[in-house]
Amino acid sequence: MKKKARRLQEADIDRLQENCCALCRSSDDDPAMFGEKVTLKEHKLSVHYFCLLSSCGLYQRGEENEGVFGFLVDDIKQEIRRSASLTCFGCKKKGACVGCNVRRCRKKVHFPCGRKHMFVSQFTGFFPSYCPNHSPSQSLCVDADVSLPQSCSICLDSIEPILSHSVLKCPSCHASWFHRDCVQRQAHSAGLFFFRCTLCNNKESFQEDMLRMGIYIPERDASWELEANAYSDLLEVYNHCDALTCLCDNGRIHSAKRGWFEVIRCWLCGSRGTHRKCSGLRSDTRDWACTDCTQATDGKASLVVSPRAGQRRSRLSKRRLSPIYSSISCKRPSLPVSCGSPEELLQSLVPQVLPLSVQVEVSGDQALSAGLDLVRRTDFDPTHTLSVRFKDKLRTTFLSSLRDGDTARQYFLKLLVQQIQDSVMFEGPDGSKNLALDSQALREDLYFDVGCLLALSLVHGGLPVGFFSRALYQCLFNHPSNRPLTVTHMTPDTHFTRQVSRIAAAESLDELKEVMAESWEYLELAGCNRPITSLEEREALVEDLVGFTMITRMQLPLQRFRKGLQTLGVFDQVQLFPSVFCGVFCEAADHLTAQTVGQLFTVSFSEQEEKLRREIPVVTFWRHFLLECEVGRSSVSLQDLLHFATGAEALPAVDLLPPPSISFLHPLTSSPPGLEEEQQRDEGLFPQSEPASKHLLLPVTSSYQAFKSSMEQAVSHHVHLLPTRS
Repeated sequence: MKKKARRLQEADIDRLQENCCALCRSSDDDPAMFGEKVTLKEHKLSVHYFCLLSSCGLYQRGEENEGVFGFLVDDIKQEIRRSASLTCFGCKKKGACVGCNVRRCRKKVHFPCGRKHMFVSQFTGFFPSYCPNHSPSQSLCVDADVSLPQSCSICLDSIEPILSHSVLKCPSCHASWFHRDCVQRQAHSAGLFFFRCTLCNNKESFQEDMLRMGIYIPERDASWELEANAYSDLLEVYNHCDALTCLCDNGRIHSAKRGWFEVIRCWLCGSRGTHRKCSGLRSDTRDWACTDCTQATDGKASLVVSPRAGQRRSRLSKRRLSPIYSSISCKRPSLPVSCGSPEELLQSLVPQVLPLSVQVEVSGDQALSAGLDLVRRTDFDPTHTLSVRFKDKLRTTFLSSLRDGDTARQYFLKLLVQQIQDSVMFEGPDGSKNLALDSQALREDLYFDVGCLLALSLVHGGLPVGFFSRALYQCLFNHPSNRPLTVTHMTPDTHFTRQVSRIAAAESLDELKEVMAESWEYLELAGCNRPITSLEEREALVEDLVGFTMITRMQLPLQRFRKGLQTLGVFDQVQLFPSVFCGVFCEAADHLTAQTVGQLFTVSFSEQEEKLRREIPVVTFWRHFLLECEVGRSSVSLQDLLHFATGAEALPAVDLLPPPSISFLHPLTSSPPGLEEEQQRDEGLFPQSEPASKHLLLPVTSSYQAFKSSMEQAVSHHVHLLPTRS
């Protein structure tokens, strides 16, 4: 019996040791404070994720599906052996694997002990840790007469308003103070997309400072967004006839698919319904307001416009969470943290696109009409590859040059962006468009559709948008943040702009009052028809009018446009790096240069020495030819050459896939030719392109003139087959 009891006791000890983190020797399992605890039963090993990230001798040398989030098991065991002789500054026990990043400082701790003894571990860059003597701190930055908060803005418990390791503040508003543990739990719950100041709603500078102060922000969506069926109740629609007398033989809960006895809902509250017949409506009526809403709006419910988003929108607007970020942070010493270029950031969204294709038929050049038909399909999936087919009105093939799949798709996306820019939903000069308020577009929910199409174009290889005004970009993505809009941001030559400009230009109080009297309807609509007693109040009035015209009045179009841009995670990606993406949305595509085109292609040389010797001069010919195309000393342009080689008329917002490459086309004769034979042989060589694989075969010629002539003939012949450029 004693032996059995001893064996049971030893087994319990083994299970307890296996349940403890091998690095910090703690069995605590609190993902917000210590990260996820992972147990590898085959190795009898458990580790906290934060212990792995903050350990001095550990790096992710494997893929994220290897070991524990990329930390190899052998490396973890080696780190355990390395730290076995190191004494913890806090608990005085062995196994301290977290050390102060200051070279001359020798303090080392277990990660949980470091939290207790005011160590700060930063979860960014090279994941350094700092002891209390060397840890980063915050400064007060407020006037002495400003009263400091007395409670945590997250848990609302009382705090002592003294900045310390356990009490932090927002670097933007300086009014939100909170406990370190509270803000860490908030970050764990909100994730990268929703973690922001609870008072001022600042995101960029707030996250940057919290990372500096040792707050871990998981690179994932918010926990409430990841919960299964969290929004299922929002998909239920009211389906009951509330008319005083229901004329439907099948009862009040019956709703036909169309006609007199289809239940339509109040377009203001959505919580009341009626059969058309029961309320004396026309059989095609879509917009109806219930009695309660009509009374609440003083009988003017018909003037209020509501988007006809309908049931089809609910699935698309929350179709997929963007998988652009791994839920696991990366600790790799060779890769510094960087936001990257817009091409790289958009490229991270491309893996969502599946090989499954969806057919898009374009009648003539009606790209926008075809795009709207696509996104309004009930089975529309933005991750499917676009297979575009152009048709004319007689249903015959339109433009033989567009039979190639990639060429047709790129031409379709180019037309699509151009036609969106020219649509009724945008106003202003070319290249600097603002959103326009159009009631028909709201009823048909075109703002959502257009946002969805622009996101689709960016990820599927379309050109940069390039026509947003800086004001529209600021309204959508709050960049630059906290900067008020001015009259110059308003759309030129519109009725509202002329009225605001006259108010802003008033030079005396009497002139200001006179202009306000003439514009009283506009001021009344904006809620700005107030008495003015001095000319100094003019600037505040103008700021309010600009804000009403461009933001308040446009809330619904902006909201639906943002929802559409969330397709494939584009909006979330832009919101993370708004300064990087500003050029993609607000600046015209860069002019092609010889250097840009040359850097696109990777040159593949032959292995045979004789062929290699002949290919090297051709690379020089190629670079010189690009320069002549750029300066206009060739009959073809760089754009023609790019289209010939890759099928793209301009560089897309994402990188070209597959990456363009160059190899060489040698003559068939193998014997060393004479001068005349060499010239005859050069005349029969022409470049060949494979746009689908982005592969270009350059002719191996004996002289640059022969190379240039061959390239110009082939590219010019290709240009004549292209559709007319708009």
